[in-house]
Amino acid sequence: MTDQEHAEGPYQLDVAQLQRRLADFAAARNWQPFHTPKNLATALSVEASELVEIFQWLTPEESTRVMDDPDTAHRVTDEVADVLAYLLQLCEVLGIDALTALDAKIDRNERRFPAPE
Repeated sequence: MTDQEHAEGPYQLDVAQLQRRLADFAAARNWQPFHTPKNLATALSVEASELVEIFQWLTPEESTRVMDDPDTAHRVTDEVADVLAYLLQLCEVLGIDALTALDAKIDRNERRFPAPE
């Protein structure tokens, strides 16, 4: 399946499918022994830092326009994908349902930080 088919076709992406693709990709290269929670968390941190690096010296106003430049937009998109890939792999290894965890966290935050009335 091509990137174009993923982006535009009737193909619906979901977290489980993406985790399976990532696991299959790693398995085909015999990378599973290296995909420990420690290594995946470290890789996640490195990729998040690479995303931050793009914004490091931008003003707040420049940062809001970062997607206007095609080259920078491509870099941002790639780094976001890398961060998400490592996060999904970490969740898979630890048995965390990422969407359920996020939903529960939002619930806790809504109780912890109620909206002003």
